[in-house]
Amino acid sequence: MDKLKNKVVVITGGNSGIGFGIAEAFKNEGAVGVIVGRNQETLASAAVQLGDNFIAINADVTNLADLDRVFAATTEKFGKIDVLVANAGAGAVGTVATFSEADFDQAIDLNLKSVYFTVQKALPYMKDGGSVILIGSNAAHRAYANFTLYGAAKAAVIYLAKGFSSDLLDRKIRANVITPGTTDTPAFAKFVPAEQMEAVKKHFADQMPIGRIGQPADIGKAAVFLASDDSAFMLGAELLVDGGMTYLAK
Repeated sequence: MDKLKNKVVVITGGNSGIGFGIAEAFKNEGAVGVIVGRNQETLASAAVQLGDNFIAINADVTNLADLDRVFAATTEKFGKIDVLVANAGAGAVGTVATFSEADFDQAIDLNLKSVYFTVQKALPYMKDGGSVILIGSNAAHRAYANFTLYGAAKAAVIYLAKGFSSDLLDRKIRANVITPGTTDTPAFAKFVPAEQMEAVKKHFADQMPIGRIGQPADIGKAAVFLASDDSAFMLGAELLVDGGMTYLAK
C-alpha cells in the first residue's frame, strides 16, 4: 500500500464527499499533504480521520489570494507538490429560463474558473513530472434536468485536462480528469429532504447499469491510479467512473 509513498498532495474540497474519499485513498497509499475546504467543522473532522500526515486549510477556491496561501503553506510544510486534485465544486440547479446573471457567475466561478486558477496558482510549487487530477461529471455528457450550466462547466473542465496537458508538456506535468456519475455524498442533503433520501438514492441506483450509486471510495481508487506511476503514459485523458451511465444507460 505504498503507490504514493511520501508524495505531497493537495486536494480541494477534501473535507467531505468525493474529495474526502480521494484523501482517504491517498493516505492509505502513503501520501502526505493538504485538504482544503470552507467548512471548518468538516475540515477538522476530516483532518482527525486522516491523521498526522495531513493538514487542513480553510480556504475559498474562488479567492485567488486564498489559493496563493494554500500552496505557499503546503510547500512550507511538506516541500514541493507532487499531485494536485482540483475537486471543489457544487451542483448548480436551474434552467436557462431561471438562472440569473448572478447565478451564472457564481456557478462558473466555483465549477470552472476556480479549477483553472487552482491549477495556475499551484504550478510554481509543483514538481516537474507531477500529476494534476480534475473532477468532471457525467452531467457533461447527459442532459439532466436543471443541470444545464453545471454540465456545461464540467464539459469545459474535461477539455481543460487536454489543454493543461498540452500547455505543460515541457514540464512533463500530466493532467487527467475523472468523470463520476451519481455518487453517495453529503451533497444529496442539499437537494433532497431527509425523509425522501433513501427513496431518491434507490431511484438513482435503479437507473445505473451497474445497479448501485457510486461511493467516494470508487473515485478515490481511480484517483490513486492517476496520481501514481501506473498512469505515466496517460495525459489529457478522461476516466469515466460512472457505473456505466454515460454509455450504457437508457
